[in-house]
Amino acid sequence: MRETSYHAVIGEMTVRALWEMQNVMDCIPDELWDHCYGGAPLWQHLYHTLHHLDQWFINPRDNDFVEPPVHTPHLQELDIYPATHLSRRDMDDYFYTIKAKLSIYLTSLHDEDLLQRPENCEWTRFTLILSQYRHLYMHMGMLMGFVEAETGLCPRILKVSEELPTPPYDPYE
Repeated sequence: MRETSYHAVIGEMTVRALWEMQNVMDCIPDELWDHCYGGAPLWQHLYHTLHHLDQWFINPRDNDFVEPPVHTPHLQELDIYPATHLSRRDMDDYFYTIKAKLSIYLTSLHDEDLLQRPENCEWTRFTLILSQYRHLYMHMGMLMGFVEAETGLCPRILKVSEELPTPPYDPYE
């Protein structure tokens, strides 16, 4: 791991977090996709996680933020049952869009930017990034728990020193 600067560590940790998120997504069995947990289908828990990552990692107050094409009002709210249905393909497409967006953002980020506040935002970039790691891992843990409770299999996560796996690999621990 490159530990040459704060932004390098953040970039690398984000790549690893996104690999883990993709692995969790891939481990969700089709038969659980629409199963409700806490009143929301599993796919909506996933959408909530991705939507917050999309909106809050860079700047939640961005007036130019564009909702994804699959978005409907309040779809990211877990306490409101969705009026629509999202497929695995919809979710994969949205995930890859976010992954590309974050890659571009992190490539342009420098250490001195981390304590700056994005336009119209009350929090620093560093605070936004750390809070999204917290939010991402909380929901990823929930998704992993749903999968493990139903299948007995726990989606794989990476150790700090572990290289990103290349296919073929076991997606479970």
